[in-house]
Formats: sequence, C-alpha cells, structure tokens
Amino acid sequence: MKTFIKVLLKILGICAAIYGALFAVFYWDLDGKFMYYIWEPLMVKRFDNMKRDDNTQLPYMMKDSVSPDEYTEIGG
Repeated sequence: MKTFIKVLLKILGICAAIYGALFAVFYWDLDGKFMYYIWEPLMVKRFDNMKRDDNTQLPYMMKDSVSPDEYTEIGG
C-alpha cells in the first residue's frame, strides 16, 4: 500500500509541475511572445530571402491557358 501511495504522490507531483508550467506560459503569454519575438523574425528572414521566379518577365503567350467552358456543368 505504501508503494501505491508513493506512486500516486509522484504522479500528482508531476501533474502539479506540468500544471504550473502551463499556467506560467499562458498567464504571461510566453507562447505569444515566443511567436512574436523569435519565431516570426526567423520566418520573415527565411521566406523573404527565398529565390522566386519573376512572373512579370514571362511572355504573355507562355502563360497557362484556361478554358472557361471545360468544367462549367455541375454533376456531369
């Protein structure tokens, strides 16, 4: 019975620590601050420096042709 109580107290202690950590994260909005100050600048830096094709330099005749009548019927 003593081992059951020790295990139960250990599980309750772990749950209390997790609850305290989550409370601190949400009380002080640490997840939002992480996203704003760390994650967003990293993503801006990464995606703003990506090599992209310049679509304004593509000749007009090489653009994809789309037929408006091809899929106009519903269900058939």
